Amino acid sequence: MLRHEALMYRDGEDFLAGVGAFLEAGLEAGEPAMAAVPAPRLELLRDRFGEAVRLADMAELGRNPSRIIPAVRDWLDGQGPRPTRFVGEPIWPGRSPCEAAEGLRHEALLNVAFAGDLVSILCPYDMAGLEPQVVGDAGLTHPQLVCDGHTADSARFTDPETVYAAADRELPPPVEPVSRLPVTRDLATLREFVAERFDGLDESRRFDLLLAVNEAAVNTLVHGDGHGVLSIWHDAGELVCEISDGGVSIADPLAGRRRPDPLRSHGRGLWMINQVCDLVELRAGPTGTTVRLHMSLS
Repeated sequence: MLRHEALMYRDGEDFLAGVGAFLEAGLEAGEPAMAAVPAPRLELLRDRFGEAVRLADMAELGRNPSRIIPAVRDWLDGQGPRPTRFVGEPIWPGRSPCEAAEGLRHEALLNVAFAGDLVSILCPYDMAGLEPQVVGDAGLTHPQLVCDGHTADSARFTDPETVYAAADRELPPPVEPVSRLPVTRDLATLREFVAERFDGLDESRRFDLLLAVNEAAVNTLVHGDGHGVLSIWHDAGELVCEISDGGVSIADPLAGRRRPDPLRSHGRGLWMINQVCDLVELRAGPTGTTVRLHMSLS
């Protein structure tokens, strides 16, 4: 069954000692292994393991943390019913507070998504480069913590769905000036409203943003209360679009993180949004639902 640990490390040597021991133990037992970490940690693993471990750049795979679980699920399903090992570092120095918060919610959902799988997951945390609160929060999402070669149960481990709900982590307010438009069934006007505010967004990404906003608006019309609002603003090198409504809460915490059934004609909205946006923040509760879409201007 699932084993989910957080590894606390201080530098590259410490990282390689902890992650290396974890991966080597799996390889010696004949367990397939995958690791997704950002550079330069990725190169440390490449130099040590070569092609024995499947490697991925977490800065690309996990730019939007919502894309990590389905990628790992695809890999696991390809290994058959046998024990496997995965190393994932979704929160690294340089991540924005919003990205770190979504990384935390992703870490919580790992406990839900892979609860019935024969997989050991190790998540490294850079104690020297991350904020102390970010490092401390690893105890909320990992049943075990590893530090200096010693493993201990986390006294702070919390119900994963409680952490994912993020009731204690409200979205920061939009950055003025903000443009707003009511969401109606006139989706063409809504798309035009977005297109008029593409300032700074690369042309190749504009269709992606229109697709994501359109899907979020459709979700509001189909599942919400029919009174959604679209807001758009620029913030720290990003174009941000948000749609909020008073609709019912989304019951499935893994919504948008499961690959859609190709035989079904619906249920793809959140999946597509997660695939095309650089960051997606979803908050769903008794007072309504908000989905915030980030697109980098760089």
